[in-house]
Amino acid sequence: MVKFWTGAATALGALTLSAITATAAEDCAERGALDTLYCDANGDLVADTPTDPAKLSNPDTLVFAYTPVEDPAVYADIWEPFIAHLEETTGKDVQFFAVQSNSAEVEAMRSGRLHVAGFSTGPTPFAVNLAGAVPFAIMGAADGQFGYKLQVFTQADSDIKEVKDLAGRRVAHTSPTSNSGNQAPRALFPGLGVEPDKDYEVVYSGSHDQSMLGVVAGDYDAAPVASEVVDRMAERGLYDTDDVRKIWESDPFPTTSFNVAHNLDPELTAKIKEAFFTFDFEGTKLGDEFEGVSKFIPITYKDQWAVIRQIQASNGVEYTPQGLAGN
Repeated sequence: MVKFWTGAATALGALTLSAITATAAEDCAERGALDTLYCDANGDLVADTPTDPAKLSNPDTLVFAYTPVEDPAVYADIWEPFIAHLEETTGKDVQFFAVQSNSAEVEAMRSGRLHVAGFSTGPTPFAVNLAGAVPFAIMGAADGQFGYKLQVFTQADSDIKEVKDLAGRRVAHTSPTSNSGNQAPRALFPGLGVEPDKDYEVVYSGSHDQSMLGVVAGDYDAAPVASEVVDRMAERGLYDTDDVRKIWESDPFPTTSFNVAHNLDPELTAKIKEAFFTFDFEGTKLGDEFEGVSKFIPITYKDQWAVIRQIQASNGVEYTPQGLAGN
């Protein structure tokens, strides 16, 4: 049985990124876009592990979170076999933290209450720069392929045939930091004939699940969503594929990044990575949920997130607490 941990949610009730205080990283000549809490001496764009042993963390209980989803309890059950494997490999107790928002997940890692986490594509750069998250893995196929596509759906009987037909409509984006749910559409749609907020009304639904269900219900005329999410929803029978129609899709983007907190003891970090890269998806609930995925694949933030940083730069995104909140 997966153990839920709600301490972070409680502690963070009165805590925001802008309110968390700490001493800036000492003697730091290079940090790039990283918050002043962190250094990047080797230029890999992620926070360096502290050189002072006193600043390393080696908790008795690891807290693990997966990106916000419509039903966290369902995903706690899905992640149970992996969590058991993580416990066996690290020798640590592991608790599942059901996060309610991207901001809460980033805040939890920044404040030291979250140690291992899956961050969605768009929020990953915020986690890296504001919370010291270090991406190291992504789910992929046996041949090493990974990624998902931005897809645009409307009702099956809609007169919307292509992206430019979104003009004058009510369109669901997911959240300000989401890649496929907001940032990529804002960067790519002008080249397809419409500019979000200018040519059509943007309504933030809160999640890909809500966007898709809103299209099915007729609350929105269309929605840009992540292919991996809507595929899983269809497989679980959460909507009828006959009720919607896809009008466009992008080239692949990297999917959820899996991260460790930058200040974990290096030996513990090595054990965590070992757990990811030795986990066998076959025959598990996790393997059943993520169709086509068979293993965790090593990645780096510098390489695999280059296209995402480019999209966000084109949108004027700044990796600040205000940017994370969408202000």
